[in-house]
Amino acid sequence: MTLEQIKEILPTLENVEFQLEDGTLIPEHFHVTEVGQINKKFIDCGGVIREESVVNFQLWNADDYEHRLKPGKLLNIIKLSEEKLGIENNEIEVEYQSNTIGKYDLEFNGKVFVLKSKTTACLAQDACGIPSAKVKRNLTEITINQNNSCTPGGGCC
Repeated sequence: MTLEQIKEILPTLENVEFQLEDGTLIPEHFHVTEVGQINKKFIDCGGVIREESVVNFQLWNADDYEHRLKPGKLLNIIKLSEEKLGIENNEIEVEYQSNTIGKYDLEFNGKVFVLKSKTTACLAQDACGIPSAKVKRNLTEITINQNNSCTPGGGCC
């Protein structure tokens, strides 16, 4: 989900709710402690220099049980971040503390924002020796050349 997409969704909501991919709800007294842009410049294992930018939201649970972040308040935080920091319309990455700080992609299921697990991947598979996936075929789909085939009792074997 991009920054523009969340800005379109927020005005349609009564409450801002987040949940983990497994359905566990983030406690409703969470705080958005940071909105920013993270720019990453790196080199992959194939020697290619790459750059990525994401909009970063950091969620935090406090003992402030009376706190409820309303959609208008989050929208104001986003607009202030755009104005003061020059944040661009990039994909949103959410940081959330569980056993350690986790980084998640963000989706909306029509009711709540869902923190989707991220995975690592090799960006230069052709350069670092990882074989491409083999195509699996059903043997019944393979055509047989009748001129060059053996049959039971045909004496070719």
